[in-house]
Amino acid sequence: MKTCIDATSGKRHSPISILCLVVFLSVTLFAHAQSPTFVDVTHEAGIRFQHSIGSRSSLLPEDMGSGAGFADIDNDGDLDLYVVNIPGALKDISSKKKKDLPTNVLYRNNGDGTFTDITESANVGDTGYGMGCVFADYNGDGNLDLYVTNYGENVLYRNNGDSTFTDVTQTAGVGCSLWSTGAAFADYDGDNDLDLYVCNYVVYDLQKLEEMKAESKQSGKPVPSALNPHVFEPQENIFYQNNGDGTFTDVTTETGVAATGGRSLQAIFSDFDNDNDMDLYVANDTSENHAFRNEGDGNFTDVSAESWAADFRGSMGLTAGDVDADGDIDLFISHWVDEENALYRNLLNEDNNPKRIRFVDESYTSMLAEVSIKQIGWGTSLFDYDNDGDLDIFVVNGSTFQKLDQPEVLIPQQDQLFQNNGNGVFRHVSKSTGISILPERVSRGATFGDYDSDGDVDIFIVNNYAKPTLLQNKSDTFKNSNNWLHVKLTGTNENRYAVGAKIQLTTTDATQIREIYAGESYMSSNSYITEFGIGKSTQIIMLKVIWSNGKTQTLKNISANQLIQITQQ
Repeated sequence: MKTCIDATSGKRHSPISILCLVVFLSVTLFAHAQSPTFVDVTHEAGIRFQHSIGSRSSLLPEDMGSGAGFADIDNDGDLDLYVVNIPGALKDISSKKKKDLPTNVLYRNNGDGTFTDITESANVGDTGYGMGCVFADYNGDGNLDLYVTNYGENVLYRNNGDSTFTDVTQTAGVGCSLWSTGAAFADYDGDNDLDLYVCNYVVYDLQKLEEMKAESKQSGKPVPSALNPHVFEPQENIFYQNNGDGTFTDVTTETGVAATGGRSLQAIFSDFDNDNDMDLYVANDTSENHAFRNEGDGNFTDVSAESWAADFRGSMGLTAGDVDADGDIDLFISHWVDEENALYRNLLNEDNNPKRIRFVDESYTSMLAEVSIKQIGWGTSLFDYDNDGDLDIFVVNGSTFQKLDQPEVLIPQQDQLFQNNGNGVFRHVSKSTGISILPERVSRGATFGDYDSDGDVDIFIVNNYAKPTLLQNKSDTFKNSNNWLHVKLTGTNENRYAVGAKIQLTTTDATQIREIYAGESYMSSNSYITEFGIGKSTQIIMLKVIWSNGKTQTLKNISANQLIQITQQ
């Protein structure tokens, strides 16, 4: 048998040993190349939350899931976590004592990658039939308050500034005892305080269910009538104007944003026409979506039809961002099965009419449609998971169909991650990033933020009737990881968290823009820290803040890989 000599050691090796070495190195390199970007660290982080108890009884409110929110509730510099819950099967609630019901949960970030449950001491353990949540500083005291939506009365918790909250729902006048889902805050009227838009779903009357046929059709598919939103009357949404004294006034009729006929699940405020006021988009289930242009005088105009983005589908999750880096804000919407997710590209910079809000559906050209057509999408976000400088897309999925052999159980599905190639096309990267090796779940709400302060965006997912999933982004551990900059804005007026402000970042390679939202994804609320990936750039040439009042502030020559705080001047 012939032998070979290792030039580095002088040792002789047989062809078999060399082959073993080659195989070993190949496996090692392959394993390194396949290292997951996202890792489930729920247990290690100390999160013991369980969504609901017992078994579902095939009633619609049980299946809508719940949302969550990352927010720094104690102003200590890291992200805490609130998770919304439902107290069990809808028919069983009335027979249970309140003290025995599971509650929503607030986790304090310990700053070391773990969380501590402070629900009881913080006084935010709502036992309502929980849907969503959104954090916002509605009273301008510098502390993030919390609004919770329910199938039933909603709750507004005022942050006392000492890690405790007070229920001020009745005083504030925002109880809205309907079936509320997603909610969003924004300063729509330019008076510096945050107004509140509440999405409402359908009139779900348990007594009327007994009069209905047992089965109906949803988009041509047979489903139990009790689970089909299309057979129930839609509820109008409610818009509350902030009075500046801790109370709100219902101005839905005056502003014209009720979204009549919609079975609304999520709304988002964004300056789609770049005129420095907050427009409104509402995602509806089995109904046409709505787009409202802010006229800048306290009124909105319904521009749904002319926006080209109000098609009739089952819309669930909703997010916005400048996907194509052309300086205007695009939309992404997750949809029901056979209705493919939708990416709407804003035509503002191509349209001859700058006062018109108009989008074009790029779902198929961007390669996002077919890959999602058999999924049912919910929580979602446009965010830069790999810090390469453009916005990627994550969608959590979970069926609304029951298992044939276990009708009390919904069919789980795989979540999906799509990487922005920077040329208008997205690549499905769930396999290479570790998403596809995670157990399939019946996922619903999702919140996004850098909870471990390492420079990349992590994801928390609420799974229906199951434990949640905290996905830690491990991009920073890779040898060729990209650089980043995180920005925290502080307003000097009542809008202390700068909701509606824009941040424009310029490097030698590109210019990016972000807006600050309060309420998006699916019945959820994301971090107020604005996260930029900047690829291999090590210096930010210019950072420009456009505050909600239109005034600008510019910083130059900022080093990468840090969190900077900017206070309004």
